[in-house]
Amino acid sequence: MLTAAFAHHAWATDRLLDACGMLTAAQLGAPAPGTFGSISDTFRHLLEADSFYLSVIGNDAKPGPLAPELSLAALRLMFAENATAWAGLLSGELDPEADITEYDNGREFHFPLGVRLAQALHHGTDHRSQICTALTSFGVVPPDIDVWAFAEAHGLERVVAPPAP
Repeated sequence: MLTAAFAHHAWATDRLLDACGMLTAAQLGAPAPGTFGSISDTFRHLLEADSFYLSVIGNDAKPGPLAPELSLAALRLMFAENATAWAGLLSGELDPEADITEYDNGREFHFPLGVRLAQALHHGTDHRSQICTALTSFGVVPPDIDVWAFAEAHGLERVVAPPAP
């Protein structure tokens, strides 16, 4: 069931990267009031968090911060790697109640796997929305990246005509 949710997560991010491809370096780096920060900073933050969630769930080494000068093309490749990792994770047996432990600054944080997965999806949606807001400040109409658009784009929508009178 989560496969479609994480496929949307990857697809929506990829569509936003496409939309931001026409922006100048100055626009990508400009602060956007009411958001996390610039578009570049928000994409980097989103990727760092996504990689972190994968590492915590998989008990892998915690990834470090990304270089601020990463291009959209480099970010796209890294997001694609994460999408593959999410698909691999979701293809296995998952226990939504499994205890996922995170260690930070000498403290332990415990959350069920289901909560970690929900946070990964929520975090992505929240920051993609902020990038859409930043795009509008440059007069760019953001792409439609909601779940309904994803379903339509992937043939997951079925429309039935009303019966004839």
